[in-house]
Amino acid sequence: MINMFVSRYAVLIAVILASVLGVYLFVTQGRNWLFLVVPAVLLSLLGFYDLLQTRHSIRRNYPVIGNLRFLLESIRPEIRQYFLENDNDNLPFSRAQRSIVYQRAKQQIDKRPFGTIENVYADGYEWVNHSMQPTEINNTNFRVSVGGTDCTQPYELSVFNISAMSFGALSANAVRSLNSGAAKGGFAHDTGEGGISTYHLEHGGDLIWNIGSGYFGCRDADGNFSETEFEKRACHPNVKMIEIKLSQGAKPGHGGVLPGPKVTQEIADARGVPVGQDCNSPANHSAFTTPIELMYFIQRLRGLSKGKPVGFKLCIGHPWEWFAIAKAMLETGIKPDFIVVDGSEGGTGAAPVEFADHMGVPLKEGLRLVHNTLVGIGLRQQIKIGASGKIISAFDLLRTFSLGADWCNSARGFMFAVGCIQAQACHTGRCPTGVATQDPVRQKALVVEDKSDRVHNFHHNTLQALAELLEAAGLRHPAQLKAHHVVRRISNSEVKLLSAIYPELDEGDLLIEKYKFKIFELAWPLAQAHSFEPRYSVDTLMSRAYS
Repeated sequence: MINMFVSRYAVLIAVILASVLGVYLFVTQGRNWLFLVVPAVLLSLLGFYDLLQTRHSIRRNYPVIGNLRFLLESIRPEIRQYFLENDNDNLPFSRAQRSIVYQRAKQQIDKRPFGTIENVYADGYEWVNHSMQPTEINNTNFRVSVGGTDCTQPYELSVFNISAMSFGALSANAVRSLNSGAAKGGFAHDTGEGGISTYHLEHGGDLIWNIGSGYFGCRDADGNFSETEFEKRACHPNVKMIEIKLSQGAKPGHGGVLPGPKVTQEIADARGVPVGQDCNSPANHSAFTTPIELMYFIQRLRGLSKGKPVGFKLCIGHPWEWFAIAKAMLETGIKPDFIVVDGSEGGTGAAPVEFADHMGVPLKEGLRLVHNTLVGIGLRQQIKIGASGKIISAFDLLRTFSLGADWCNSARGFMFAVGCIQAQACHTGRCPTGVATQDPVRQKALVVEDKSDRVHNFHHNTLQALAELLEAAGLRHPAQLKAHHVVRRISNSEVKLLSAIYPELDEGDLLIEKYKFKIFELAWPLAQAHSFEPRYSVDTLMSRAYS
């Protein structure tokens, strides 16, 4: 602890010592030592100001030296342009994308002169075609109603919300800032699977309670699901929806353990586990083992929560397992109120590199498969679809809506809004901005009131930008977006509409065994509602699925 304190304040300590030495030499040796006294005293004053100001957590955690970051960003045009455009840093988001969040969160102008910085002739470049008859949108507070026929407390959800991030992974002040920002902007905050902490409730923001295989906040002493504990929290007025996490995109099929030394009293209270003991989050759920049982579990939670919307989140893997869930909906007549599709490009601080890079289906393909399946079984209008996975800009939202999503969630976008600089030190406890740490001193640098405003601003200004895109395209609401609105460059001489790359089934196709696409032709017959296992060997058939 002492070593970390000294390393963070080393420059401030050095300039203070230099000030004391300079003053001593000035008094004893004469004015020739003013060259040391003046800059040392000025830097010391700057350091004390850094500790007292509330806007920049980097400067609060690293007084004096932290100013170099902002100095370099302010130099124009060459160095600033490098920081905004150079993507050769192997980080999950480009600097240009991060700059969008910072500008919108800080209410700065997000306009850029001299046109696009993207190569419009590069493979994969995407755009939306504009209309000669633009619309005018007066209300950018776009909403979608979530809740089917069995739901007695439907929720009017914003189309842009905070994705799942647990207290424990994030600091208390980061959770406070996100939830306060959500309350100010009238959008939802997903708790992550770490349970509902006191910090989630402090500012009154709407919550989506994420329940994973550890059943944190609704478990008994043995780690099994507890109806009593669930009902106690699910009926809280701040909890608007219940989300069962089947898998997450960053590490699908992978459990996790929070080591005992990291299980503080606060984390133990939120999760319902003993202090100081290893906290296990298994790879599998114990409350259900088959698709049919999953449907009955959804029905059970809907009843215990007094009719609130209940759904599940998953990253698509074996297609027949997802199809088995769809068949269970048909067989039982029980339907989730919503499904959140998480792309494999989602992030975490707790997954092996290979999982992050090579496990699970990316968002575009997974989202389109879920959308098409629900269309094919005639349930698309009854079940809402959310999407998450590297969604940050207004165009990201637009493209995701065009592929079938009703709303989008963002994690890192809102992390940037509260000050994350992608130091990639989340797992070390030494986050320089106080976002992803439980160090009480580091997280004090993150001032809730300031950062909650930035969360609110980012949400509001991103939806404003989305509205401008919709207006230019001649549309009035994200629900009007279809795959044919977005175009992708395939090669230097070929472009395709997303509707050609990701075509759509017709309503009820799967009910009449009209498969249309190979993935349905091969994998739909494999699926069975009473088991996630395929009906028969898939090796030969699935080798043809991607050929």
